[in-house]
Amino acid sequence: MTGQNRDSSRVEMGASGPQLIAYADRFGGSLDGLRRLLHDQLAGAFHGVHVLPFYYPIDGADAGFDPEDHTRVDPQLGDWSDVEALAEEMTVAADLIVNHISVRSREFSDIVELGDASPHWGMILTMSSVFPHGAREEDLARIYRPRPGLPFTRMRLGGTPRLVWTTFTSDQLDLNIDEPLTWEYLTGIIDRLTRHGVKILRLDAVGYVGKVPGTSCFMTDAAKRFIARLVEYAHGRGAAVLVELHAHYEQQIDIARTADLVYDFALPPLVLYAITAGDVGPLAKWLTLRPTNAVTVLDTHDGIGLVDVGPGQPPHCLPGLMTAEQMSRLVESIHHNSGGVSRLATGNAATNLDIYQVNCTFYDALGRDDTSYLLARALQLFLPGTPQVYYVGLLAGTNDAELLAATGAGRDVNRHYWRPDEIERELARPVVQAQLWLLRLRANHPAFGGEFSSEWDDGRALLRWRHLDEETTLEVDIRARSFALLVSFEGESSRISDVDLLRGLPSPEAWQTVKHPRRERELVDTDPPGR
Repeated sequence: MTGQNRDSSRVEMGASGPQLIAYADRFGGSLDGLRRLLHDQLAGAFHGVHVLPFYYPIDGADAGFDPEDHTRVDPQLGDWSDVEALAEEMTVAADLIVNHISVRSREFSDIVELGDASPHWGMILTMSSVFPHGAREEDLARIYRPRPGLPFTRMRLGGTPRLVWTTFTSDQLDLNIDEPLTWEYLTGIIDRLTRHGVKILRLDAVGYVGKVPGTSCFMTDAAKRFIARLVEYAHGRGAAVLVELHAHYEQQIDIARTADLVYDFALPPLVLYAITAGDVGPLAKWLTLRPTNAVTVLDTHDGIGLVDVGPGQPPHCLPGLMTAEQMSRLVESIHHNSGGVSRLATGNAATNLDIYQVNCTFYDALGRDDTSYLLARALQLFLPGTPQVYYVGLLAGTNDAELLAATGAGRDVNRHYWRPDEIERELARPVVQAQLWLLRLRANHPAFGGEFSSEWDDGRALLRWRHLDEETTLEVDIRARSFALLVSFEGESSRISDVDLLRGLPSPEAWQTVKHPRRERELVDTDPPGR
């Protein structure tokens, strides 16, 4: 295939096996229940699992991202031995919540009582600790926050009213990374996680650490230095670091040079736009720029990001991967395809809103069209990097309007609680079985341990992996919303269409028993290829 968008470069890093992203209480009911799902019904599909916050308590104001005790497993889910049991079977990733602590934490309770006389006082940030000489209007207007309004909450600390820095919610108090006790607090968590087998530390909301007067207080040089310090410490404990950063794509490329792994958050909106608009241009451009040490996703526990493909923040306002018109067209297509439910879950229509995300399941964003959904998943799984699949997306889940109505939290529309009988029913659906087939292909076929190449020509593409004599190729026709796979193994070749996948294929395939040639050094290599 020839054309104006040909990428003939070779990616030497190979592919990494798929990981599941899941809340243990919403998918399996407990840590042991999640382990049994991965061991039984999902066997052969995943090399690892990112267990979303399992700390005490899991049912706070932000679905576990505001734990009172970051070093304690919520007893509703199990204990540290259950984490260890999971880690014995696959790579486990866990969240290191670096930006904030809970208002119900032991440290803050002491601050509330004693104020600045508390030994923990230096761990939190107030407006005056960042702006000791006061802040001008332009200083405050420059602060970047993922929610409307200023990031301060009025609280009485030691009997004195103070303005506490709260980037996300009033229950989450931002940490002062210059305070030695903060470093002691965070490294203590790292020690606990790695001691119990966690191999990947996801730095949650790390872009917001390192507040500096006169800046946006987002991804400052101080934040970058702190990330590098955390990476060095994690490496010393045998763990790799995944940076969570919703930002302009150039910032993603920049931080990938320092971290082991970085999310490809631009991919979900670009894939959605390519399929719904029949325009592969923005996606093809990104695939020539994206870092190779990327974690690819279609959906996560958060919404579908827009800032990742949009223009940069003032004062630079760098152009994005998509124009304002393209982004508007994408958002309206999501609202239309979801029957308007995503509109109810996004922006001012819901609480815990994010100004840069649309809350919707990926399946609903594509109008519940099975072929389009499989096309999106196939694109994700054939790109270099580490594919992560969210538990709702794995089951091709639809928007949970009931949970949204009950909580008013926009992101809950994509955080369904699956009962065991629901899981069994959903696993039997053709679209889910087809996804599992694709995941097992990615997890086990030896070609994915080799070299990657791609060719793009208008709305058509070839994505090819080759290792020695084994090869697998994805043929895509975006405008027709169709694809086919060419899979070779031990001298035999098969052509499999999207229609074949939805009709069902014999299982298991021979390549499901083959050891991935690069599996032994996946994800825990502490010399990241993006450097």
